[in-house]
Amino acid sequence: MADEDFISVFSSENRANIAVYPLDVFVLTDKGTAQIRGGATTLPREALELMVLMDGKATIGDLEQQAPQMLSEALRNIVRSLISGGLVRAPTISETDGLDFSAFFAAAGSGEETMVSAKASAAREAETGAPQLERSGYYVSIARKAVKAGSPRGGKWTALVVEDDPDMVILVRRLLEETGFAVRAAANRDQTVAALRESPLPDVVILDVVLPDVNGFEILKRMKAHPALKVVPVIMLTAEAKRESVMRGLAGGADGYITKPFERDALLEGVKAVLGIEPT
Repeated sequence: MADEDFISVFSSENRANIAVYPLDVFVLTDKGTAQIRGGATTLPREALELMVLMDGKATIGDLEQQAPQMLSEALRNIVRSLISGGLVRAPTISETDGLDFSAFFAAAGSGEETMVSAKASAAREAETGAPQLERSGYYVSIARKAVKAGSPRGGKWTALVVEDDPDMVILVRRLLEETGFAVRAAANRDQTVAALRESPLPDVVILDVVLPDVNGFEILKRMKAHPALKVVPVIMLTAEAKRESVMRGLAGGADGYITKPFERDALLEGVKAVLGIEPT
């Protein structure tokens, strides 16, 4: 999707013209779904975080509780922009099944009393909004496109695969080597540290979450705090298929998040997207 498709979406004229209330519910359009499952996107991280939350009938109250790092008005401005860009929409009547608005309509007071009621209803809705997704796992394929085309640090593109499942390492290694990458692998903390100290730095890190002696989110956090490693794109490739995990990865600075099982092309397109390699 071309960058110009989103130039007007996040512009100031969209920010104040759409009323957004605590119990408003929004769902993704087909265009919006493509942004979190299509393998490549130009949307800002904050917009992707909110779209992950909205993918399952979330109210504005839900979003504000589950994304407390965003100021309320900034969050609502992003929602307004997503609506204007055709990425989210109001749900149909059938799509609102399972959402409880009774506490809101039963409120006799106004002001603070009504807001307390709205928050209580939002909390219940957060528990019932997407039970099917909770049971079956949550699938995303997100990779933020590099602002400009990159170039390999060594003679060829190098990927570091941090994964303790040897079969998965073989699969990912084969996919990347067929595309012309040199591949390093690490299965635990010490191997990861050693691989990141090798010269040149990897051009991209493909990072699992569940490792034998360290959590992948901790590796991500330390990389993004390191002056040299923070510029290395990271794609989380993991069976941690919960909405909260996706949010944690994106908020922690991951450039992509792909849940297992994954499509071969989704991983390759994601790697190319974060490196600024034009698809062939």
